[in-house]
Amino acid sequence: MMKLRVQLQCQNLHKYLKELSPDILDRLYNHPATCLAVYRELPCLAKNYVMRMLFLDQPLPQAAVALWVKKDSQKNHDECVLVLTGLSLWHSQQLQGGLQGYILNPVFKANLRIALLGGGKAWADEGSSLGPDRHARDIDSLDRYAMERWEVILHFMVGSPNAAVSQDLSQLLVQAGLMKREAGEAPYITSAGFQFLLLDTASQLWYITLQYLKTAQTRGMDLVEILSFLFQLSFSTLGRDYSVEGMSESLLTFLQHLREFGLVFQRKRKSRRYYPTRLAISLAAGVTTTSSSSSSLSTTPGTGEMGYIVVETNYRVYAYTTSELQIALVALFSEMLYRFSNVVVAQVTRESVQQAIANGITAQQIIHFLRTRAHPVMLKQTQVLPPTITDQIRLWELERDRLQFSEGVLYNQFLSQADFEVLRDRAQGLGCLVWQDVAQRVLVVSPQGHSEVKRFWKRQKTHP
Repeated sequence: MMKLRVQLQCQNLHKYLKELSPDILDRLYNHPATCLAVYRELPCLAKNYVMRMLFLDQPLPQAAVALWVKKDSQKNHDECVLVLTGLSLWHSQQLQGGLQGYILNPVFKANLRIALLGGGKAWADEGSSLGPDRHARDIDSLDRYAMERWEVILHFMVGSPNAAVSQDLSQLLVQAGLMKREAGEAPYITSAGFQFLLLDTASQLWYITLQYLKTAQTRGMDLVEILSFLFQLSFSTLGRDYSVEGMSESLLTFLQHLREFGLVFQRKRKSRRYYPTRLAISLAAGVTTTSSSSSSLSTTPGTGEMGYIVVETNYRVYAYTTSELQIALVALFSEMLYRFSNVVVAQVTRESVQQAIANGITAQQIIHFLRTRAHPVMLKQTQVLPPTITDQIRLWELERDRLQFSEGVLYNQFLSQADFEVLRDRAQGLGCLVWQDVAQRVLVVSPQGHSEVKRFWKRQKTHP
């Protein structure tokens, strides 16, 4: 059965901003924090170009700008021009004599000056105006809180019974293609969701944040307002509290969603102060497309935990971990046999693998998961995973893909071969014939063509 294999794609900050209209970008650049965040992510050569033009009020000829690099660096120059124009940081302007020139976006230029040199309004209202916080959180407790909140989401994705998220977040995971919900059933993880779990935490957060931003306007939120707030958070001080005074209703709603993601700590929904966590501060700092393939084979992506899985040739899997999340991930494609204080034993079976494949997880993803989480003892072998295991997992996938299922309506019990052939030819002409057996006088038509074939057969019997 042919399946659509979804490849999870993570965008970095600039790729996302390039998709926004110039009007939205100009509104974003009205905030110094946004300008500094965008500047921070520019390639080194592009940063140099921006600084050269930051205090110039007149456009520079494009030919003069091209001379800033040597001929053998022309490719880097062209890439920087694409980045700067794509982000609407450079504007083309015609000079006297008909030459084309570049000028720095005036809105971006003014606010980047403020960000670098000081001045302007405070980016955030610190909580000092509210007095000392009796329930203040230190950095260690904020780190624990952030990871606990984020792991609840991951537990929910793998179907842990005690993990619950809000309806908004559940819907977001479905809209992002990470989970799927059938009518009347609980959502379950998809192939893209399994790929998502293989990413490191920073890439997971950025991916979810992008999906949230794409649906922000349908929620009645101001995209520019919440994006500016995200950039503002990335320049917050870890361990310091900030006030919610003056926030719009849209931002207060967004704050509650960030609270569920673990990006901010707020003791109660109505609390007048919040604490940005390390996840929020690092969200827009150095975010790049990261895949588990770039992670060390001996380290679990995003956790820093050493590999913990041992796979034997008898299809037994030993997971030396106490993490409920890691155990739940192993259970997605294997059958749990035993559980001890520091290890679980599972069995990879035909049924467990094919059930995982039915849920959209591919054989290659299962193999990749086992390989990237292999115990250091396994890494000493010539082949990290036994070839018999990897080959059999792929064969079980191929075995399931041999059959193709199609819905249809069965027509049989024809009185003559001529009747059968007349109806079959009509179904073929309509393009709705799914299957036929001439010897048994049986055919199947698609549900879409059933009504037309049925009407034709009634007319045929009335007027042979």
